Amino acid sequence: MTILSCKVTSVDSITDTVYRVRLLPDSPFSFRAGQYLMVVMDERDKRPFSMASPPSEKQMIELHIGASELNLYAMAVMDRILAEQVIDIDIPHGQAWLREDNDGPMLLIAGGTGFSYTRSILLAALEKNPNREISIYWGGRELQHLYDLGELQALNESYPNLAVVPVVEQVDEHWRGRTGTVLSAVLEDFESLENHEIYIAGRFEMAKIARERFCSERNAAIDRMYGDAFEFI
Repeated sequence: MTILSCKVTSVDSITDTVYRVRLLPDSPFSFRAGQYLMVVMDERDKRPFSMASPPSEKQMIELHIGASELNLYAMAVMDRILAEQVIDIDIPHGQAWLREDNDGPMLLIAGGTGFSYTRSILLAALEKNPNREISIYWGGRELQHLYDLGELQALNESYPNLAVVPVVEQVDEHWRGRTGTVLSAVLEDFESLENHEIYIAGRFEMAKIARERFCSERNAAIDRMYGDAFEFI
């Protein structure tokens, strides 16, 4: 692991609870798509955030931080970022990175800001093989929580084998897309996941249920399912 000092080059408020933060490290860095960094608050306090940018972006690291009064753990990080404009990071961490030796069908599942994890993997996978069969399911309570859906839809138009499926729990009369949970949407759409490589980012309980049901009901291979939550469940 490497400790780097980073200049905060921009902070954008994407929604009322999600911030896009771009960092400029003071030294060269490397990581694998799907890994995360630790923001160093002090010697004993390091806080994890997935990197939304792909490894090919050599100059900048992008983070999507969900922070509010209901999430003081992340809000303290945002307070430091906004106040000091410089942070230290410990990079890289995590074992749920993109396996680059496989070009078979891929399934990406994200809830909320878990999209940052899947975004890095998606961009890296498309760079390696633009024709790979990839499905990405992104769920949120409301449509506004799918904050980068426009970027995904633009990618959907550019890559013929990319399927983008937004799923919203609370909808109004104008929503014409999928409703419910990402887990139920995937189970409805796939009779088998036997040949898929699966990456999951979301609440621990969601990841646990997804792993159990995908394996038992859709023949998914447990050794081809990845997610940082699996280290803790």
